[in-house]
Amino acid sequence: MTDSIDELRNRVNSFVTERDWAQFHTPKNLAMAMIVEAAELVEQFQWDTPQESTQLTPEKREAVSHELADTFVYLLRLAEVLDIDLIQAANEKIDLNAKKYPADKARGSNAKYTAYEK
Repeated sequence: MTDSIDELRNRVNSFVTERDWAQFHTPKNLAMAMIVEAAELVEQFQWDTPQESTQLTPEKREAVSHELADTFVYLLRLAEVLDIDLIQAANEKIDLNAKKYPADKARGSNAKYTAYEK
């Protein structure tokens, strides 16, 4: 069991190495696999009402958890293959989004940032 991104990344890398799967882990393949897993996550909510999607049975919570994990592991592996620091990238993106979506204009709105430029 691991508790940090770095430990998890190392565990995933070891898992891949032990199975000689790195040869298949091109950015294209990893991105496609991640999207397939994300689609399986979406499938868990496909016919739910908004309220149902927030009230998961234990069985559904486990299924959602597994699909989130699959998506996350592929994302982590893709970042590893491309040598992208996900924590740094996420912080940079949050900083960019803070400029695009200033709190005083975006609060309570789901409008795209281009709506604020008018």
